[in-house]
Amino acid sequence: MKRRIFLMAAGAAAAAPAPEIVSVKKIWGGEGLHCAFTDLIRYKGEWLCTFREGQGHVSDTGTIRVIGSRDGERWESLALLREDGVDLRDPKFSETPDGRLMLLMGGSIRENGKYLRRQCRAAFSRNGREWDRLHPVLHSNHWLWRVTWHKGTAYGVSYRGGGGLTEPRAAHLWKGTDGSRYELVTELDLPGQSETTLRFDGEEAVALARSGVRSSIGVSRPPYTKWAWTPVGQMLGGPNFIALPDGRWIAGSRDSRSGKPKTSLSWMTRSSFETVLSFDSGGDTSYPGLSMEGRILRVSYYSSHEGSASVYIASVRV
Repeated sequence: MKRRIFLMAAGAAAAAPAPEIVSVKKIWGGEGLHCAFTDLIRYKGEWLCTFREGQGHVSDTGTIRVIGSRDGERWESLALLREDGVDLRDPKFSETPDGRLMLLMGGSIRENGKYLRRQCRAAFSRNGREWDRLHPVLHSNHWLWRVTWHKGTAYGVSYRGGGGLTEPRAAHLWKGTDGSRYELVTELDLPGQSETTLRFDGEEAVALARSGVRSSIGVSRPPYTKWAWTPVGQMLGGPNFIALPDGRWIAGSRDSRSGKPKTSLSWMTRSSFETVLSFDSGGDTSYPGLSMEGRILRVSYYSSHEGSASVYIASVRV
């Protein structure tokens, strides 16, 4: 029944009314810090938002901050994760099958601005405030960008190459049951693939992937070794999407087609992608976190349109 609802909604997604922005609020920034690469989750009755703080979009060191809010209006700092000599980047939340909060992030090593290597880290918490040590994840230079839990297993796509490395981009699908250790499912065949979000509709996996100058939607069935890809007609930065209660997919990303980057929302199906609104944003922007409560979609994102890169929360009625 769940799959049937999705298929009906997907065909009508392009005709659906546009989401309506209720409010947008800056919740963190200033003091000369570059605050970027957000994610958002509703956990134990509290909104949690995470992002990187650094001296710029790229710097030798970066820290991961977690802030929280009971009402989505007043926010306070809950935790700051750091590792000496490491640029921690792109934090992503998920909730493990045993109810723990998982925070996945990249870890880049630079010396005097020169890129040397990277390896992911993961940390776990039961309240968003106290976190265990940072656990190394996967092999050196594999960046596991986001994981999605499905029937007790975490699935995610890593990419290597690019970003200052000499080897070309290459992406791999992984799975694991504890959030720290993973086994390879397959090497993916989408050229230039990097940042990828996976979701599941029944047993079918759906991917929204950044890939070179054009991003793509991918679909696969168990054992997820064969994928069919459909280009979306634009290059997305920080692609993310979730299912709404009625089964439609809504995606957030950076839209640069006008030459002036914006963080945007789009209706998405297995074979279509239609941008329907953009937030007040510009310059260095995107990497939205998405979380649904009732009819209100909460969207975290970062933007430098008001000066230094800061973190914003938008409430959107869908």
